[in-house]
Amino acid sequence: MEKLNLLLISSIAIFLFSCGQGKMYKEKAMPINESYMAEEEAVPITRQDADIPKPDFNTEEYSKIVENNFKDAKQNPLSTFSIDVDNASYSNIRRFLEQNTMPPGGAVRIEEMINYFSYDYPDPQGEHPFSVYSEVSQCPWNTKHQLVHIGIQGKKLNYKDLKPSNLVFLIDASGSMSDNNKLPLLKKALKLLLDQLSEKDHVAIVAYAGSAGLILPSTPATKKEKILKAIDKLEAGGSTAGGEGIKLAYKVAEENYIPDGNNRVILATDGDFNVGVSSTDQLIKLVRNHADKNIFLTILGFGMGNYKDSRMEDISNSGNGNYFYIDNMLEAQKVFVKEMRANMFTIAKDVKIQVEFNPAKIKAYRLIGYENRVMQNEDFNNDKKDAGELGAGHTVTALYELIPAGSDEKIPQNDSLKYQQTNIKTGAANSNELMFVKIRYKPVKADKSILISFPIKDEVKELSQSSNNFRFSAAVAEFGLLLRHSKFKGNANFKQVKELAQNAKGTDEMGYRNDFIRLVNLAELMYKPEKDEENK
Repeated sequence: MEKLNLLLISSIAIFLFSCGQGKMYKEKAMPINESYMAEEEAVPITRQDADIPKPDFNTEEYSKIVENNFKDAKQNPLSTFSIDVDNASYSNIRRFLEQNTMPPGGAVRIEEMINYFSYDYPDPQGEHPFSVYSEVSQCPWNTKHQLVHIGIQGKKLNYKDLKPSNLVFLIDASGSMSDNNKLPLLKKALKLLLDQLSEKDHVAIVAYAGSAGLILPSTPATKKEKILKAIDKLEAGGSTAGGEGIKLAYKVAEENYIPDGNNRVILATDGDFNVGVSSTDQLIKLVRNHADKNIFLTILGFGMGNYKDSRMEDISNSGNGNYFYIDNMLEAQKVFVKEMRANMFTIAKDVKIQVEFNPAKIKAYRLIGYENRVMQNEDFNNDKKDAGELGAGHTVTALYELIPAGSDEKIPQNDSLKYQQTNIKTGAANSNELMFVKIRYKPVKADKSILISFPIKDEVKELSQSSNNFRFSAAVAEFGLLLRHSKFKGNANFKQVKELAQNAKGTDEMGYRNDFIRLVNLAELMYKPEKDEENK
């Protein structure tokens, strides 16, 4: 009897210990964080094991963002950066918030949040394919500072005279794409895009999973049944030969190149390349070489759990391309239907902006966002340096936060130089200019850039008198500062964000700005102010 009791007690102890170990494993579930990859890779889900529960950890990857600091306008008078028309960050943030989770800091790229929305800038009238708009007002989250708004409006297409398109869809059909918000959503999205194409356009499909293969050779878009049949056959299964797939897609694009057309590879993936040529550096080199041949790249991100945002952002930046995150059918409609032409047709490439600040008017400045687009000042005049592309009808917006010259606020400064001294020109103080803006761009088929330049005058409006463009972009920027728990957020608060956005919605025909306010309400409920202290 004693032996039986002892055996029973031992069995119970072993059972409880096993349960404890299971609990410990769950508590160690890898959180979503910045610039991190779990030691254990997510197990790909094939057709055979699609019903097996997924591992209880997360391997999403985001690059760590080091925010731009304030710079002394006298010691650092120039600021140079590449434009960015990506907007993947905003829809990815929406995905987190709708799942009642605050996004990791690395997912919050403020320039992409701002550029998710279009703005009411004047259409270009002259020889250049875009117009430039500027406005200066008070900074909402720090009323002692000023905010400068710079906007670019790309020339809209003449829809009666569209150039033909040579599109190669590169589809990730690996096991990791089996979830409903990945390959099944992608297939529905592709069908939306197909309805937007004309008889002059051609479509090819390359899929990769374990190895890459041509699913559909370049086919006229009028043969919809044949294309739809190829799309419907796509199934998820196997590992991910992303590098091999990209090679094959570009090969197909080159073989069907349209000299005076729109040649583009459209990569749809969760970014989880793990077989073949998979290093980001190798992929970037491949993409950049083809961008030089005017074959551009669009990346469509899907899914969650093992989503590799950092990799897709790096690759997109090198391919004269754009990067979107598709979290639902409404976003697919926005990208593929509402804004398809702007997303697919490039009107200017390697667009760079350089701003010179007048130190007699400005003590210090800070570029809001664009951290991974900042360039060396000397690269502005170097036509070999890659920069962002501008699509037809696209708007691009950038904001600078300024500290006025008379401020007693302390800012980071270098030591005084021993061998030289910086002197401000006599006329700078009497000038009515705050800053001087220069923009370089290349026409689509040119290798030599064109320069345009203009001053921004010292005409600071009251915030209440500023435009809807200004107030709404400021609201989005302030929201980004809150999400990032930024040390530069000043007096930023959710109430002010909502008031600014509400009063600057304009017509909001598609409801995107109203939906922004909904997301602000969601974030406010989950916000943890104690994290602000960690970033000070």
